[in-house]
Formats: sequence, C-alpha cells, structure tokens
Amino acid sequence: MSNADIPKAAPTIIDTGPASIFAALGDRTRLSLLTKLSDGRPRSIADLSLDAEITRQAVTKHLHVLEQAGLVSSSRRGRESHFTFRGEPIAEMRNYLESVSRQWDDALSRLRAFVEK
Repeated sequence: MSNADIPKAAPTIIDTGPASIFAALGDRTRLSLLTKLSDGRPRSIADLSLDAEITRQAVTKHLHVLEQAGLVSSSRRGRESHFTFRGEPIAEMRNYLESVSRQWDDALSRLRAFVEK
C-alpha cells in the first residue's frame, strides 16, 4: 500500500455559528469543562478528567465538540493534547444575544404603539 492509498484524516472544521455554540454550551459536562478552562491555563485531557464522573474518552469527545464550536483550542505537547479556553466566541454570542434582544424590544415597542392607538 503506497502513501497515496492511505486515507487522510478529515480536516477539522470549526463552526462558530450561533447554533453550534449554543449546542456545545447546552451540555452540563461541556459547561463544566469550560469553567475549568476559563482561567486561561492550558490543561491536558488527564488534568481535565481527574474530577470527572465520566471516562477520559468521554471527556475527549466533549472537548472535541467544544473545539469544533471554536470554544477551545488544542495543541500537542509531546504525547498529550492540551486544551485552552477561547473567549472570542462567547463575546460573539453576547453580541448576537444583544442584537436579538434589541430586535424583540423594537418589535414589542411597535406592538405597544399599535395597541395604544
């Protein structure tokens, strides 16, 4: 079998749209992992698995969901992967929610004005 015949790993696709971020944040385990990482210190999967009530493999899967949503980034250090919190998507979500809130406020103001006529 030549190198050309060996299947290549799929590229990591990061989807930082609102739906993927909300989906990633919609799990208690992933929120717990983000809380641990929110101090900005990179941590290995072993470190993040210490207090977890789930297996190391399950922690790894949750971290990959967070990485796909752009909420964490990973880097290799020897044989270990280290994960770091990324705050940018959270700031983007805050802006998104503020925009949606303004839209609802505008719609309610128009409704109120219509009803009061």
